[in-house]
Amino acid sequence: MLKIGEFSKLSEASIRMLRHYDEIDLLKPVKIDEFTGYRYYDEEQLYIMVRINSLKKNGIWTIRRERHIKGV
Repeated sequence: MLKIGEFSKLSEASIRMLRHYDEIDLLKPVKIDEFTGYRYYDEEQLYIMVRINSLKKNGIWTIRRERHIKGV
């Protein structure tokens, strides 16, 4: 598992954006430590971030399509 900072660097998404994705149920961490609140992500979730980043870079990204991504 990767801490949010490590996942942020590998996925090219800011920590703030990852927290936002968690809030809107687009990309939830696999674990949140109950004592520290640290968010942990699985390496396989990087594939979802590649898809999200690709859609954003190609101008296809809209709030209405967020739910579609989760089915990937």
